[in-house]
Amino acid sequence: MAPPKKGNKQDIPAPIIVKKVTIVAASHHGGAWKVAYADFVTAMMAFFLLMWLLGATTEKQRKGIADYFTPTLLKTREGSAGSNGLLGGSSMVDADKYPHRAGQTGTKSLTIPRDASGGVKEGATLSKKVAQMKSMLEQRLNASEKLKKLAHILKITVTPDGIRIDMGDDTDFSMFQLGTTVLTPDAVQLLHVLSGVLKAEDGDLTVRGHTDALQWKRGDITNNWSLSAGRAEATRQELMRDGIAETRFRKIEGVADRELLIADHPTDARNRRMSIFLATS
Repeated sequence: MAPPKKGNKQDIPAPIIVKKVTIVAASHHGGAWKVAYADFVTAMMAFFLLMWLLGATTEKQRKGIADYFTPTLLKTREGSAGSNGLLGGSSMVDADKYPHRAGQTGTKSLTIPRDASGGVKEGATLSKKVAQMKSMLEQRLNASEKLKKLAHILKITVTPDGIRIDMGDDTDFSMFQLGTTVLTPDAVQLLHVLSGVLKAEDGDLTVRGHTDALQWKRGDITNNWSLSAGRAEATRQELMRDGIAETRFRKIEGVADRELLIADHPTDARNRRMSIFLATS
């Protein structure tokens, strides 16, 4: 058998070359678009929910929903004590809290929280009671021309502890004879009207007396502390004579001239006043 012939270079098979081609896609933007899309979908859901609520609720219910998100703090100022009208309940000398100058301006806002049905709650219940008391006082005061002229003496204010009623002196009116604990006839009539309103309300009472800063003669045993406390007691006695039970009085206080209404003028007549607190809780 003849040996195989040796092939030349042309007879050697060519090597097989495998070329691996990797196709790289365009770069992506990460996951930020997902977050943006999720926010968009959430906003759309909230929008459609709002539209549904507007169409499925009454005007009163919508007002209740809106008021639900209002501040829940009753913006009252315990230091304020007066009126912007008959029994208005702002300041005796201005619309803002005292003590300050009589000419200073201020705000008169009172934020009252409401429930989901549009009705009042928390501080608003107290505000309703104040409105009822004001209405009753106005009716009683308007029954007499003399008392009607003295209506500005009575001020009703909502405080964190309840309701405060102030009776203050001015240039034409005094609750007590000068330097004494003797009530004037006009003050007795006002207290009689006030007692009729207080008898219709529940709650303990506190009577606080205030004086101006006029000094007493040297050697006199009386001073503004004893005078303010004595006037508070005289007021309490008069209210009891008008039918308010003795057990309703929690305490009486005399603070002399330590809580001036007109701080810039310590001797101003308006610093002399009586405050009656009606507890509501």
